[in-house]
Amino acid sequence: MKPEVLAAAEHFIANETEFHLGFLPTEQSNPLTRSMEADFRRSTRDGVATLQKPDRDVLAMVRRVLVSEPFARMAATGFSTVRNGGRIVFSGCGATGRLSILLESMWREYFSASDRPELADCAASIMTGGDYALVKSVEAFEDYQNFGRRQAADLHIGPNDMLVAITEGGETSSVIGTVKESAERGAAVFLLFNNPAELLRNKLVRCREVIDDPRVTVLDLFCGPMALAGSTRMQATTSEQLVAGVLLESVAAKLEGRELPDFVAQFEKVLDHLESEKVRSMLAQYIDFEADVYARGGKITYLANDYLLDIFTDTTERSPTFMLPPFRRNDDKNSPMPWAFVKNPLYPTRETWRNMLHREVRCLAWRPEDYVAMGAPEKLVKSPPAIDSDALYRFEVGSEPAPERFESPESGAVVVEVDGSPGNLVLESVAKNYRVLAHFRISSGVPDSALHLMNHMALKLALNTVSTGTMVKLGRVTGNWMSYVSISNKKLIDRAIRLVAELSGRSYEESCHALFETADALASEEWTNREKPSPVQATLRHLGVI
Repeated sequence: MKPEVLAAAEHFIANETEFHLGFLPTEQSNPLTRSMEADFRRSTRDGVATLQKPDRDVLAMVRRVLVSEPFARMAATGFSTVRNGGRIVFSGCGATGRLSILLESMWREYFSASDRPELADCAASIMTGGDYALVKSVEAFEDYQNFGRRQAADLHIGPNDMLVAITEGGETSSVIGTVKESAERGAAVFLLFNNPAELLRNKLVRCREVIDDPRVTVLDLFCGPMALAGSTRMQATTSEQLVAGVLLESVAAKLEGRELPDFVAQFEKVLDHLESEKVRSMLAQYIDFEADVYARGGKITYLANDYLLDIFTDTTERSPTFMLPPFRRNDDKNSPMPWAFVKNPLYPTRETWRNMLHREVRCLAWRPEDYVAMGAPEKLVKSPPAIDSDALYRFEVGSEPAPERFESPESGAVVVEVDGSPGNLVLESVAKNYRVLAHFRISSGVPDSALHLMNHMALKLALNTVSTGTMVKLGRVTGNWMSYVSISNKKLIDRAIRLVAELSGRSYEESCHALFETADALASEEWTNREKPSPVQATLRHLGVI
């Protein structure tokens, strides 16, 4: 091993212990799904049934949380904030960042079309890395509290506002930065996470600082390990979307003097509906279809108008979770095409973004001196990432032609339809321009609400099942671990080390050395127009495990 690679590995072992997170339940294997790979191998429908089991833990959690004093305080604060002209600001990173944007969009969509359109601006969001990170992960930004602080400052959060910070593990540094900055600026601050609060405060200094802060109200949404070990886009984000969605539905109803439905009972009916024989069979059939397209070298392009953000969220998160090629800009001819992409064929890209977000895009155009002021590492100072609005618009997610998506006869489009979504029905008129291979239809099974919360929940759960099940079928999951995983930040490096250790039977230290050596070897290769292999898989092959 090169001396500098050994030194980097030893540094991570000795000095990055705040990112050694194997003690967190959200990072551990769920006993309910340990047979997932074998179940999918036996029958896709059996695999779907196994994958759905941990969703019932979310139901148990929400029964507890929605009657708790912290939730009552959050709902009351949300109402008074909006009534007094302030904003409910959501902040998150990765899956929770995309959730934050979705929550803002749900609120804006409803009030923009209401008789009080001025209330649309009473919701906002902070996504670590800006809106650009909605379509492509911004490497390592989550590791820096100062980045979150800067984004909160740029949004001018103040005493009239309310921050709802969302971090699945409870330990994401950039999100903690938004908490600290917002509290110092006088905003009411609420923190949602999915691990036991006492465990976090006892183990991690950065968590203790905010959990013990009297200015911060904590909502512990712990609901057990994920269906796919470590993949917090699953039950953790589901629970956060449900609780934060009920918050917004509650505030909107109180502003308009409406009665609220029983969202706990509704969510239970959503789970019953998705677990029915009819829907399970439909999901299994679609998983088989999509897995077959990819196995034959084809690509999938999802077509949607309504609920486009929900589809973006799932497809974007497939890249770091399963080491798939990320979305590709129109000026990028060297990177491989993403397996799945999303387009709205009704509008050009800029209009698609406005319609989807119900506002202008909110991207970052930080300069080298900004990174210096935030104490960023030298590589970001020397080469700031291009994540501004011009870069975002280069992802052509609108009606612009995309012939490269359909060069292969195996490639095609999938029209996504959500029950009660008239905006998606008009896609039929333009679908003839595509090689349409399938329709993906989903419903919640319950009456709709103002912000369509249960439709969003049903679509999220269904897409999580589809994307995970497809990757299991393609061999990118081992047991119930995502054995194809990116190592683009410190949390993912630790997760990869633990996965190598678990599957190889080696110590954490030996696995760290092996992973760093493999990552260095992969970095020295040329990957133009080729998909990079998973460093975990490459390490396991090098160790003779697979």
